[in-house]
Amino acid sequence: MKYLCVSLALLMMLLTAFGCSKKPESKVAFDKIEGSSLFVKKVENMADDFILGMDASAVIAEENSGVKYYDFEGNEQDVFVTLAQSGVNTIRVRVWNDPFDPQGHGFGGGNNDIDTAIAIGKRANAAGMRLLVDFHLSDFWADPGKQMAPRAWKDMPIDVKTMAAYEYVRDCLLKLKKNHIDVCMVQIGNETNGSLAGETTWFNMRYIMSAGSVAVREVYPDALVALHFANPENADNYMNYAKKLADYEVDYDVFASSYYPYWHGTLENLANVLDSISDTYGKKVMVMETSYAYTAEDTDFFGNTIGDGGNIVKPYPFTVQGQANLVRDVIDTVVNGMKNGIGVVYWEGTWISVGQNSWDENHELWEKYGSGWATSYASVYDPVDAGKYYGGCAVDNQAMFGPDGRPLESLRVFNLARYGNEVEVKADAIEDLTLYIDLNGTIVLPDSVNAIMTDDSRQPVPVVWNVTDADLEKMYSGGVNTYEITGEAGGLPAKCYLNMIEYNFLENYSFEDGELGAWRVAERGNADQIYVESKPTDSKTGEYHMHFWSAAKNSVDFSLEQDVEGLEAGEYKFTISIMGGDGGETEIYAYALVDGVEVGRQPMKITYYGEWDTVTVGGFFVEKGQTVTVGISVKCEGAGNGAWGKIDDAMLNSVG
Repeated sequence: MKYLCVSLALLMMLLTAFGCSKKPESKVAFDKIEGSSLFVKKVENMADDFILGMDASAVIAEENSGVKYYDFEGNEQDVFVTLAQSGVNTIRVRVWNDPFDPQGHGFGGGNNDIDTAIAIGKRANAAGMRLLVDFHLSDFWADPGKQMAPRAWKDMPIDVKTMAAYEYVRDCLLKLKKNHIDVCMVQIGNETNGSLAGETTWFNMRYIMSAGSVAVREVYPDALVALHFANPENADNYMNYAKKLADYEVDYDVFASSYYPYWHGTLENLANVLDSISDTYGKKVMVMETSYAYTAEDTDFFGNTIGDGGNIVKPYPFTVQGQANLVRDVIDTVVNGMKNGIGVVYWEGTWISVGQNSWDENHELWEKYGSGWATSYASVYDPVDAGKYYGGCAVDNQAMFGPDGRPLESLRVFNLARYGNEVEVKADAIEDLTLYIDLNGTIVLPDSVNAIMTDDSRQPVPVVWNVTDADLEKMYSGGVNTYEITGEAGGLPAKCYLNMIEYNFLENYSFEDGELGAWRVAERGNADQIYVESKPTDSKTGEYHMHFWSAAKNSVDFSLEQDVEGLEAGEYKFTISIMGGDGGETEIYAYALVDGVEVGRQPMKITYYGEWDTVTVGGFFVEKGQTVTVGISVKCEGAGNGAWGKIDDAMLNSVG
């Protein structure tokens, strides 16, 4: 009896210490929300335990900055209760090792250390939602282009760093458990595309991942272990990541992906690549991050990542309904396009403007409470990026709350996707139009455009353009340029991006055929990737461009060229653009040949993302019947993560 009493006493101590107490009543809306104006097609076959998540990492910093959140009736309410009442069942929170400078000033982005995660976890659990913990294993943002080691781990050899990672993850999880936090999943690393915690080889990365996994199995044995990657549009990379994990026998449950439609390709591709990984390696799969803009407007005096423009993938309109349609379609893709799809998490749907009065007022709040993406204090850790470009929230137009803290109707998609809510279909927005007109041609604007309906179908409607003959004349005389023309169609604003161009004698000049066509590649090295890529945000114009990347030193070495015959005698010029990075020592140039003899060459360079180098090889003469060959030669030593680049907009024009 004495031993039984002792055992019972120990059991009670463990129950008290590690949070096996009775759970609070769930506020998650499992019954259908009635009366919504949102059009939502039902997602068939959704499991009851399918993860419908929301990353709400910045909430506490927001509230410290004075942000108030409301329910749908306009009453002030804990934002986590509102999320649960809208069908969200899981809250994701990022954790940084030490996001503070030596004086205790926060780096921003929510100042998300483990104490913040505990506070968010308590509120999420109180509303009946579970917690998904996202360890970046860095002191600040980690993403495909930035995986810096925490300052405390700097210069550690891999064996010491591995033990540090294990102890850190274990200690954080023990703190969560001591505070009775119900954790359903733990993420080891964030968007770890080939680097993690300062390690840039899979040989070393696997130690860090495995150490984190061991800690999870010890403290939260029922929680799933997730590894998280980005850029699913590159299926070969994803399959390579999964193979590396299998080869090194990394213990994990979920292969998770980001999916932002502006950058990450089609939903069909997403389903194919994640399903292939699931089939091959027996893993669960999910979308760990997604989001979409409900407006192009900025509300906090700090520019947004996504806005209006003619060179961005915009599969849905920037409306509340468009935002909901994206979420519904991503959920449907994971549920019905993947045999082992287990969930979708929306990224930072609660991160809104801290004020709408002035940049100065907001800046003071961002710096004091960390409610912007970064503060100036982050320069002690990341002087190149955060230390230069610190400021406010760049995704406030992708939140699911308005700048006044009131929830948007799109938030209810998490509940309504289970049941459907097919209300009357009506026009939601007008599809943007993009035209290319030769300077010697005629500008003809269409009489009708497509209205995007609330069910995401298209219907043509008449349009009236706000443009005069004088405006058109200026466009002809303004040379090569892009103009934005506005109009009205069906009572909704319409927009046309008009590109005035010179006549181009090259075929497939911007690779918009989606393939090489008349172009040919002569590969002199052994690059990992040289292909026509569909990614408008990486294109100079249009949707496609020529992409190259290779990790090995001196493996990027190729030329891209096209022959042109049948030209009239005269003077010509050739123009082409390139951007890229990590090139090391490079030899890049544009060139022109006439009947195989070089008649011009211009050096080019790659520097960093978004910095296009455009050169013109001009003033060469062609006789009737001669063949002109134009192209670009690219040779890169390679540095860092491997040389990469994009080539676009090749133009062969007559002069005069």
